[in-house]
This record gives sequence, structure tokens and C-alpha cells, in this order.
Amino acid sequence: MYAASPSENNKPSKKKPGYPINADLRKYLTKYGREVTLPVSYQDLLHFRYTFPLKDKKGNITAWQQASYDMREWDYLRDGLVKIYAILKTEGDFNFVSQLDVARIDFCSFGNSQPFRIRIVNRYNDNYDHYYIKLADASRIYGLELEHILSPNRITYFTSQQTLIEEHIPGIPGDEFINNYLDAPGTNQVRFSKEFVKFNERCFICLLGDMRSYNFIVDITPDIEDVQYRIRAIDFDQECYEGRKNMYLPQFFKENYPMVQTVLKHLNKESIEQYQAEERTKIVFRLAASRHQIKELIDIMGQDNISKPEKIDQLRLELASHFNQVAFLQAKTMGQILKTHLKQTLRKSLKLVPKKPVIR
Repeated sequence: MYAASPSENNKPSKKKPGYPINADLRKYLTKYGREVTLPVSYQDLLHFRYTFPLKDKKGNITAWQQASYDMREWDYLRDGLVKIYAILKTEGDFNFVSQLDVARIDFCSFGNSQPFRIRIVNRYNDNYDHYYIKLADASRIYGLELEHILSPNRITYFTSQQTLIEEHIPGIPGDEFINNYLDAPGTNQVRFSKEFVKFNERCFICLLGDMRSYNFIVDITPDIEDVQYRIRAIDFDQECYEGRKNMYLPQFFKENYPMVQTVLKHLNKESIEQYQAEERTKIVFRLAASRHQIKELIDIMGQDNISKPEKIDQLRLELASHFNQVAFLQAKTMGQILKTHLKQTLRKSLKLVPKKPVIR
């Protein structure tokens, strides 16, 4: 059921601790080509001399600050950051790096990841692109992998020891979409409502938390006589961390309330259930296509520590009550809770795949 109004209690933890990448997860990342050698680390970027606030196109101060480095440091970083961009985009082919330059390095002290945003510019035509450098965190890595395997979206990212490199995911930030697009004359609210229901379902199935409007984007694609919408998560910091069940359902955040109102206005109960079933079925087929990789990931996750004991206790109790399923009470880690949760939410759809069990 969709909430008629959000709860003020649905606020993520103010500070989430970082969780290191253990040896088994590191082997997994190496096996699947995610662990690479990088010329610049997150720690290297911390050597800035000062920062100053960045403003948006309307002159409003943003959460980002532009970092300034001394000339020797800048020359070293510029060369390495251009090469990292080549690793992201051309699998390490450096034949084109002479055309590229670093236009700007931005730093955001807001939130848990405290990322650096790197702006790369083409010297010939001034076209620019971005990517992000963060401290590697195990829960964030699990979130990225689950998004890559189980969602309709592919994710390009790499790790190098304690450094995480993420591609930029283009789209309209959810809060901006609410303010400027949701009620605009050209917006197909029925199609958007369908996509929000599917996004809500994906987040809950994968236990991806804190999907407030500024932590996801809306991608608008022209289609036959109209447009289609795709909502994509851009922040995976809260993968399997919080203890409250509702933290994994975007519908319960007050920041997303206008979107929930739109869903309730245009979709009835049967339509919502139909779109939820469609999304679960798609996830099951993705699961089947990557059955060995997802099992390997969940097994590693099941032995890892990515949350606090009291949050683990709370989530297994809330999910056991929600599904009336005591199997959750046997889980001792967030990874084990996720494994049980996948079985529970996808049980009916799993019957559509006439193969060996996907999750054992």
C-alpha cells in the first residue's frame, strides 16, 4: 500500500560509519574487473590549499566547493585524473588524453561520502563530462553491484584499495524534477507514476535506503508520440544499513511526497500491484541471467559487517512482522537479511524461471 502522507520519523542516520572492503569482497572486485590500479587516490585530492563555494546558474550557493591546489600538486593531479577518465571511458586507452584536460575539482563535505567531482573538458570543443572520486565503502560497493546486476541500469565504477571511482549518472535531480517538471503541462504523470512505483519496488527488494528526491535522478526519453521516464539512484551509501523498514521505501520520505500524491491521483490499487509484479518479474530474469555472480556476492555480503547490531535486530524484526515470516529472525547480518528478503519478495516470480533455484 502507498502511504497517504509521509512520516516525520523517516530520517536516515546523521552519520553513517565507513565499512572497509574485506579480503573476500576484494577478490570479488578483482575477479569481475572492478579493482584496478589508479594514478590518483582519494587521499591525494585532500591536499588542496583552500576551497570556495560554487554557485548554480541562478546564483544560488550549492553544496559543492571548488578546490584550489598549488601548481606542482595541480600538474600531478591533472595528469592522473585525465588518465582515470580514460580508464572509465575507454578501458585505459590513453591515445586520446592529449585532447582532454581537468577544468575543475569540486569537493562536497555534505553527507557521508564527501566526494570529489572531477570536470573533464575536451580541449577542441569545450565539451565537458564529470566523474566522482570517493572513499571506498563496503556497503556502497554492495549497493553499486546490486544496482548493476538487478536493475535495468548498468553502472561503471572502479576501486583501487581505499579509493572508489564512479561515473556521472546524467538526469534531472529528483528535487528539481518536483519543482520544475512534475506539474508541467508536458509531463505525462501517468507514465511517471508507473515508473515511481517500479523504482519504489526496486529499492525495497534490494534494500537500498535513503532515496530522498535529491539522491536519485529522472531520465526523460522521447518515445512514440510521448515520453518515457526512468528513475535512477545516484547515491548507494545506505545499502542495507538502516534498521527501519520504511527507510527502504522511497514513498515514505516527505521529500518525495509530491511524487506519491501523483501516484495516488493517477493509479488505482490494481494498477500499482500490476507494476510491482512487472518489476519483480524483470528482477527475477536478471537474477537468473547472473545467478552465479549474484550468489557469490550475497554469500560474501552475508559474512560481512556493514551495519550496527541494533539496526540489524530492528530490521529483521520489522521484516519478520511485515511478511509474517520467522525466517528473518534467523539472519545475523544485513547480507543474510537481504538474502531472505530476496527470497520472500521474489518467491512468486521465481516460479516463472524453469531452471535451478537462483538463490539457495
